[in-house]
Amino acid sequence: MKSITLLLFSVCLHMAEAQETEVVITIDSLSSEVYMLTGEGGNIGIYVGNDHVFMIDDQFDRLSEQIRQVITELSDKPIAFLFNTHMHGDHTGGNANFNDKNVTIIAHDNVRERVRDNQQKALDEAKITREYLKDMLPEVTFSNDITFYDGEEIIMGMHVHNAHTDGDALYYFSANNVLHMGDTYVAGTYPYIDIKSGGSVNGYIEAQKKALMVINEDTKIIPGHGRPSNKVELEKNVAMLEDLKSRVLKAISSGISMEEVKADTSLSAAYDETYGKGFIKPEILRETFYTSLKAH
Repeated sequence: MKSITLLLFSVCLHMAEAQETEVVITIDSLSSEVYMLTGEGGNIGIYVGNDHVFMIDDQFDRLSEQIRQVITELSDKPIAFLFNTHMHGDHTGGNANFNDKNVTIIAHDNVRERVRDNQQKALDEAKITREYLKDMLPEVTFSNDITFYDGEEIIMGMHVHNAHTDGDALYYFSANNVLHMGDTYVAGTYPYIDIKSGGSVNGYIEAQKKALMVINEDTKIIPGHGRPSNKVELEKNVAMLEDLKSRVLKAISSGISMEEVKADTSLSAAYDETYGKGFIKPEILRETFYTSLKAH
C-alpha cells in the first residue's frame, strides 16, 4: 500500500512540475495519412481522411488549443471523430474541449463509466460544471469491436480485456498499416498496469499478443508513451513480460511474500537496464506482477 501511495504521489508531483514547463508538440509522419503527436501525456494519433480528421486521444485539458493548432498544420479538414484508447486523464483530459457539434467521441463502454465517475467527483467538489462533465463523456461506445470506413481505409477498434485497464481499445488503420495501442504498450520502458481500474498482467500480455496477430513486419505502432515502434520491438516486449510473469509465478508458488518479491532484484535484473529507467521502476513492477498474479 505504501508504494502505491508513493506512486500516486509521484504522478501528482510529475503533473504539477509539467504544468510549469513549456510543452512542445512534435509530429512523426508514420504514413502519408497517419501521424503521431507527442507532447505531454499519451501519444496522439491523427488520420487525415477523405473529408475529415480522425483523432486518437487528446492528452491534457490545458494543451487542447496547442494540439488543435498543430493539427491544422497537418490538414485544414475538420475533426469528426475522437477515439479514446482508455480512461486515464493524460489520454482523455481534452475531451470536453474537442467535443463540439461536429465531433463524436468514441470509446469502450467502460471508458464512459470510469470518466463519468471521475468527473462526478470533480463536479461534487465544484471544480467543473455539469456541461463540462457531459462534454467529457464518449457519445458512442462499444463492447467488443467497432469498424469505420473512410474511402479505402478501414479503421478497426478492438477491445482488449483487463489489460492496462478494463476499457482499453486498439485502433488499427488497415490501409495505412498503423496500429495505435494506447497504454497496452509503452515503448522502451516497463508498463503501468492499473489494477484498481481493472488492469491485469495476464490481460496486458494477451492484449499485446492480439496486436501481434493483427500486424505484420511493416506495421508502424503508436505506443501509449514512447517513440513509434514496430512488430520486432513488440515481440521483444511480450517475451520480456512473459519471462517476468514466469519468474514471479515461481516466486509466488514458493510461498514468499510480496515484500520479498519487491526486494528481490534478481527477478527483473535481466531487463532493468533496458526497461527500468522510465516512470515505472523495477520494484513497482515486481509489486504489480505479484499483486495481479497472486489475485488470479
